Amino acid sequence: MSSVSPARPAAREVGAASPSRLLRVAAWASFVLNTTIIATGGAVRLTGSGLGCPGWPLCAPGSLVPTPELSYHALIEFGNRTISGPLLAAALIVAVLSWRRRTERRDLSVLALVVLGLVVIQALIGGVIVWLHLNANLVGFHYVVSLVLVCMTAAYIARMTERPERRALAVPKPFAILTHVTTLVMAVTVFVGVLTTGAGPHSGDASIERDGFDATLLAHVHAWPGYALLALTLVLLVWAAIRGLRPLKWLVALLAVLLAQVAVGVYQARSGLPPLAVGVHMVLAALTAAAMTIVVLRLKRPLV
Repeated sequence: MSSVSPARPAAREVGAASPSRLLRVAAWASFVLNTTIIATGGAVRLTGSGLGCPGWPLCAPGSLVPTPELSYHALIEFGNRTISGPLLAAALIVAVLSWRRRTERRDLSVLALVVLGLVVIQALIGGVIVWLHLNANLVGFHYVVSLVLVCMTAAYIARMTERPERRALAVPKPFAILTHVTTLVMAVTVFVGVLTTGAGPHSGDASIERDGFDATLLAHVHAWPGYALLALTLVLLVWAAIRGLRPLKWLVALLAVLLAQVAVGVYQARSGLPPLAVGVHMVLAALTAAAMTIVVLRLKRPLV
């Protein structure tokens, strides 16, 4: 007997109690802001503005905002910090509205509370990074937490309009296994990419020591799982297209972002790591992980 559930209209997957307009807007805002702060955080690092505000939570002694004595680096760093406010507000709104629906959607309330908690922790990590003068390993961890937040907010959006019932596998089991293997390869690719960036020239400040790894060697090691990820995604896409499987649409999106990511990665490696290309690569990594998250969620569908 096949493990794939019969196809059913997309409308049947919408919950009886659809999310409010405010919840939808807040959930999308949370996703967009968590992605945006990766871009602005990258700008801080890539322009050498990591210590533009020498203190935290104050930018300078006795001043929350940059003072005239500070350089433009302070404005870049403070701009990144400023996004934390609306980001926290969006996460709080999603958490409160989800908590009100906790009886019918316990999954969403738990996810929203975890996101809110991570947003608060992430802000504290940012402060510790300033206090420790941009420790390379901690900066890498800071990025990984942001990546997790992007994936979790994407997962929330994907789940909030689906029915809360028990879910059943919607694809052949071997397809599901290969998808999880692909996810693992992506995680390895991201991890090595974080180490590679930590060993590269963009430390956030000219006086900061790197993590001690050979950046050239790591760049090659980073490429190997990256190409494996691209090949596995192609296999999944062809398989899903032939069988008409539920994750097909998001596999197309994943492949598109991956191709852009590979192109930018090759360009930056051959061009001496121009800051803009590195920043784009960081954001594309987050979008790739978000697309992969939704592909995994589409392996199952609610039972109705």
